[in-house]
Amino acid sequence: MTTRREFLAKIGRTGLGATALGWSGLRAGEAPRGRKPNVILFVGDDLGYSQLGCYGEKKIRTPNIDRLAASGVRFTQAYSGSPVCAPSRCVLMTGYHTGHSHVRDNREIKPEGQAPIPAGTVTLAELLKAEGYATAVVGKWGLGFPGSEGDPNKRGFDVFFGYNCQRHAHNHYPTYLRRNGEKIALEGNDGGVTGKLYAPDLCEREALGFIRENRAKPFFLFYATTIPHLALQVPEDSLAEYRGMWPEAPYDGKKGYLPNAFPRATYAAMITRLDRSVGRILALIGELGLEEDTLVIFSSDNGATYDVGGYDMDFFRGNGPFRMHKGYVYEGGIRVPLIVRWPGKVRAGWTSDYVCAFQDMLPTILDAAGAPARIPPKIDGLSFAPVFLEKGKASRHEFLYMEFPAYGGQQMVRLGQWKGVRRNLLKNPEAPVELYDLETDVGETKDAAAAHPEVVARIREIMRTERRPSKEFPFPALDR
Repeated sequence: MTTRREFLAKIGRTGLGATALGWSGLRAGEAPRGRKPNVILFVGDDLGYSQLGCYGEKKIRTPNIDRLAASGVRFTQAYSGSPVCAPSRCVLMTGYHTGHSHVRDNREIKPEGQAPIPAGTVTLAELLKAEGYATAVVGKWGLGFPGSEGDPNKRGFDVFFGYNCQRHAHNHYPTYLRRNGEKIALEGNDGGVTGKLYAPDLCEREALGFIRENRAKPFFLFYATTIPHLALQVPEDSLAEYRGMWPEAPYDGKKGYLPNAFPRATYAAMITRLDRSVGRILALIGELGLEEDTLVIFSSDNGATYDVGGYDMDFFRGNGPFRMHKGYVYEGGIRVPLIVRWPGKVRAGWTSDYVCAFQDMLPTILDAAGAPARIPPKIDGLSFAPVFLEKGKASRHEFLYMEFPAYGGQQMVRLGQWKGVRRNLLKNPEAPVELYDLETDVGETKDAAAAHPEVVARIREIMRTERRPSKEFPFPALDR
């Protein structure tokens, strides 16, 4: 495998074109003229497909994100990289699906952090940095403990602010956050239910400062919020918007995370507060006159969570009509919202049923930035920039593949209208393929495998060949 240093040196030295890299989207000559676009990538944390007004939410107010969708394109068949945090973010950063990516599950490294992306893997931030971008990640990282080869400052980000560790991010009033290599003590926080400094607000402030400081040059802001991931915590001013709206049963903390007196109101208020942060960031872009120079993408790392931590799954129905939730490769665990806005480039107010996933983010962003030559060869992602730019014909995946060696062990293939799932592979390596027709059965309720053996055979073959064994994240049922 080409190392990161070798690849970056190669493209910097030869200026390889898109064709030489085996890429078939827009050519470098079709890049936007003038200034390279800024890129703001918002990624919610366990934000379900149906928890935004523009995706059908009725209980929770998200006016700013709804306006974002109204001024751009809303995708209806977008997938995350995995049904849980770390592997999904690894797919996003590298362009490889979980059959080829390094991080395939959440794995904590004590005392703080997760298993790192190895040094030889090229990231989206590195590639944009090579194009002259200022780069920042604000919020949650989860792809390498402090000082490791996966530390965000070693993986292409000039600025990192927030939580390095996913477990640490389970409290929105932590005793400290990190700015680059430094621990920043948060006075007035003791790690309890409430505190003086709400971490998502601090991340919003950091993001606004980064934009102001870099307004004169192209920048990439990865806004990896921790909302609405548990624990249920929100400042009083936001809670007041929802308190008393619905009957409440106080959560006692016995299903993990911190207790909460108003779990429904708190959950809704968290999402609305995230919406407020999105609105403030977009308002600053407008104030600085950067709207037409800024590509904005909004999505989520996986589906909504399940009945833990005080979250009321039946009340909020965060995954809409889809089956299951976070942790599973059924639609409820991996179908996510995806909104793209770029005034003057992206037509406002439409929807697309183009099928895409997190591995497509890297090539899409580089393509839109006028840097298709930077797209690494042999990644699993395709650029869907031609879809939202309505310019040329976008390449389409023959299939999407995903595997997850936890929650019983699972595989998924999306093949046109068909969706194949294998589960409980840790107990039964010979588990059958369940087959669903997503055109007629989006809830994955009717297994059509017996009626379509030829489709099952093709999906089985993809599941067999579309992966490499991983020493760091073994999957015995598939590796043997």
